[in-house]
Amino acid sequence: MRPIRALCRGAAGVAAATLVMALPPAVPGAPGSARAQAAAAALSRQSFVATAVRRAGPAVVTIDTERTVASAGGGLPRGLLNDPIFRQFFGLAPSAPPSARTERSQGSGFIFQSEGLILTNAHVVERSDRVTVGLQNGRRVEGKVVGLDRLTDLAVVKLQGDGPWPVAALGNSDALQVGDWAIAVGNPFGLDNTVTLGIVSSLNRNASKLGITDKRLDLIQTDAAINPGNSGGPLLNADGEVVGINTLVRSGPGAGLGFAIPINRARGIAGQLVSSGRASHPMIGVSLDQVRQGPGGSPAPGALVMALQPGGPAERAGLRRGDVIVAGGGRAIQGPAQLVALVEASGVGRALPLTVVRNGARYEITVVPADLGALRR
Repeated sequence: MRPIRALCRGAAGVAAATLVMALPPAVPGAPGSARAQAAAAALSRQSFVATAVRRAGPAVVTIDTERTVASAGGGLPRGLLNDPIFRQFFGLAPSAPPSARTERSQGSGFIFQSEGLILTNAHVVERSDRVTVGLQNGRRVEGKVVGLDRLTDLAVVKLQGDGPWPVAALGNSDALQVGDWAIAVGNPFGLDNTVTLGIVSSLNRNASKLGITDKRLDLIQTDAAINPGNSGGPLLNADGEVVGINTLVRSGPGAGLGFAIPINRARGIAGQLVSSGRASHPMIGVSLDQVRQGPGGSPAPGALVMALQPGGPAERAGLRRGDVIVAGGGRAIQGPAQLVALVEASGVGRALPLTVVRNGARYEITVVPADLGALRR
């Protein structure tokens, strides 16, 4: 903890030095000198984390959900309930009516628009029958799920009460650098308004490399502690701006790594959810890998086509397995993540020209991305 304290004290010390230099030299016993010294001491003790949390904290909320789950025979396996000898032994009716139980869970979120719109994770609110939102001031308000997107694990909830509502300022996740401060705010294990501090450990961590194959995400990695209940809460930068949405924590060996959805990605998905209740995901139907300079060699520019979806946009456009996509829309492609981002930016139904290297020759191929939902049907 000593390096962190030293850095915090040093950051505040600049402001303290500026204030002292602006004042005339203090004369022992002179009026006001004690007040000036007290003000300088207060500045030297102030933490940038406290300032950042004061800025965003009022907009961070607790999300409580309830859903009713039907269970036949009080939760007994259906195979046993269908066994006549078992039913006779325990005196059960020939067909036991199903019973209902209520499942409750809790997550976090934050208000990102003054109309009372909240961003959170889809897994926090999906399949819920009731959503209750708790604000920092103790107020509890009913919430309505406006829309959710399982592919990016994002959801928007609208507060049903009257405002005004506190709003968290959104930052620019594209401006993040490894080593930047990262502040996680949320309600882990039901402990409201918990704050943890760390740094941005890495950027653009693909969810598939973490064993998550049903999500389409490139995540911010942080060592700021993220625990169950933190899901959906904000990851802040040193200025108190939201740069990510806490969504995942690695447990077991190698624990201590948390992951957040970049706010620039979340902002676009949230806009779609608010306007239409759903999000579209442009896809061309390819499986990609990094290009390597020889077996086990260092990465080279481009995206290697490993497989194509039969009948998908890429196959129809003439792409083949083994092709290397080196440019798209006139921009050089450094790797698979950049190509995926380019396809998403292109949008569904808009022609995207690609430059492909095949057996040493260059080809120009135009592909038209389709919605992922249509490709899955």
